[in-house]
Amino acid sequence: MSSFIRHSKDFWSGLIFIVAGLAAIYIAQDYSMGTAGRMGPAYFPTVLGALLAIVGLIIFGRSFFGKQEEGVKDFAIKPLILILVAVLVFGYLFRPAGLMVAIPALIFISAVASPKFKVLPTALLAIGLALFSWFLFVKMLGLPLPVLGPWFTGG
Repeated sequence: MSSFIRHSKDFWSGLIFIVAGLAAIYIAQDYSMGTAGRMGPAYFPTVLGALLAIVGLIIFGRSFFGKQEEGVKDFAIKPLILILVAVLVFGYLFRPAGLMVAIPALIFISAVASPKFKVLPTALLAIGLALFSWFLFVKMLGLPLPVLGPWFTGG
């Protein structure tokens, strides 16, 4: 990394935000924008993408000022892979196994990515988040989410 970049974490974070924001704006180009009073399908992603890109520009700009910091030393590949696997497993399990299985699976797999992983606190968190999600999304909001899927209900 060049010496004029003072904070490499801000540099890369800002760059990621800029790319994500511009991608949202680019993808939303094919939809109708509408107005603030009558928003079209492109309105929200365009505004959100623009705000994300602006925040990214600010973070990116900050990377060139201030006291020089030590660069990124190592890239933690194991936690990255475990978090990705947790999200994929959640997506795979959600319909056939249901909310009460997919959420604890997500919590357990992603918790293993931490060096501070402990089974009991993770189990309590998984149970608590599954129950909270059921209460919020199924009971309070009335969303038709499978609490237990066909794997467990025989359907």
